[in-house]
Amino acid sequence: MCVLLAGAAPARTAPPVAPAAQPEFGGQCALGLAEGHSIATDCSISWTAKDGKRYCFSSEQARKQFLEDPQGNIQRALDFSAAGAVQATGERMDAYKTEDVESFVSHAIAETVAHNNGVFPLVDPVTGTTLRLIYEKIDFTRALHGYGFFPDVIFHAQEDAGKRYLVDFWVKPGADKLEIVDTRIRKAPRREGTAWTLQTRQPIPWWWIPASEHPGKTEQTRGWEVMSAVEESVVQRRDPKNGTMKLKDPVTGETLELDFVGTHQPVRRLEQDGRYFACTDFRKAGTTDQFYDIDFWVNEHGGKLTVDEIRLHKVPVKQDGAWVQKPRYNFDDLKFDVVP
Repeated sequence: MCVLLAGAAPARTAPPVAPAAQPEFGGQCALGLAEGHSIATDCSISWTAKDGKRYCFSSEQARKQFLEDPQGNIQRALDFSAAGAVQATGERMDAYKTEDVESFVSHAIAETVAHNNGVFPLVDPVTGTTLRLIYEKIDFTRALHGYGFFPDVIFHAQEDAGKRYLVDFWVKPGADKLEIVDTRIRKAPRREGTAWTLQTRQPIPWWWIPASEHPGKTEQTRGWEVMSAVEESVVQRRDPKNGTMKLKDPVTGETLELDFVGTHQPVRRLEQDGRYFACTDFRKAGTTDQFYDIDFWVNEHGGKLTVDEIRLHKVPVKQDGAWVQKPRYNFDDLKFDVVP
C-alpha cells in the first residue's frame, strides 16, 4: 500500500530534484506547433523560459514571432501536441470494430494455449505463482477512444472450473496491426464457504476510472492519464522474455527484478514545479512476500506525459521473521495537490 508518510524517520536520500531541462516537443519548432504544424529542428535556435523549459525554433524569425506571445503560443503548442498522440491512436481505433479486437485477442490466446499443453499460463503479480488457466470466453470489451481497447476475458483454473478469473487485455492499434500492450487480473476467485466468488483486485486498472468511453481532452491533466503514462513506461521497461522490470537499488547497488502489481490512487502534483507522481506496487520476482513501493515522477514535455524519474519509496526489510516495508524518504517538505 502506498501512503504518504508524515513525521517519518529522516531519510538519507534527499527529496526528488527536477531533472535537467531538455528540449520541449522533442525539439520540434514551438511556433510551428502553435500554428498547427510539425516542423523538425536541430534546436540550434532556442529560447529558455523562466521555468527552465527550453523551446526550439526553425529560424530566428520563428523565435521572434513566438516571443510576441510566449504564454499563449506555449499553450497552443501544448494543445496541438497533446491532441496529436491521442488523436492518432483514436483514428487508428476507428479502423477496428469490437469484433475485430475480440477476434484478435481470442486468436492470441489460442496460440498461447497451443504452445502450453492446453492452458493459458499467467503470472499472478500478487502471489508470484503461475496460474494455469482455461479460456472460456470474452465477456465484453471496453474502449477508451485514443487510449485503446480493453477486452474482459473469462478464464477458470485448470484444477477447478468454478474458480474463475476476469483478465483484462490492453490492446492498442499500431501502424498496421493490433498489439497487446499488457494483461491484468481484474477479478480473482475468493472462497466463501464451499463456493468461489469473484473479488475485484485493488488497485483497479486505470482504464476503469473514466466514466465515458470518449474522455476527450480537458484543461487539466487527469489522474488516470498520469497512471496511463506510468504503466506505459512500465511496459516499455519490461524484459520481453520474462516480463520483469529491472531497477538498480541506489543504496545497496543490487539490480532488482520486479513484477508489476498496480498503480495507486490518488495521483499527486507538486506545487513547486508542477511534476506529477504516482505510487506503484511491485513484488520482487521469485518471492511471495517482498514488496516495493516505487514512485514514478512524471512531467509534461511537449504536451506528452513522460516518466522522468523512478525512485524506491519503500523497500522490504525482514523484522521478527516477516517482511515489512521501510521508507527510504518522506514527503514532509513537499507541498502537493491531489489530481482528480
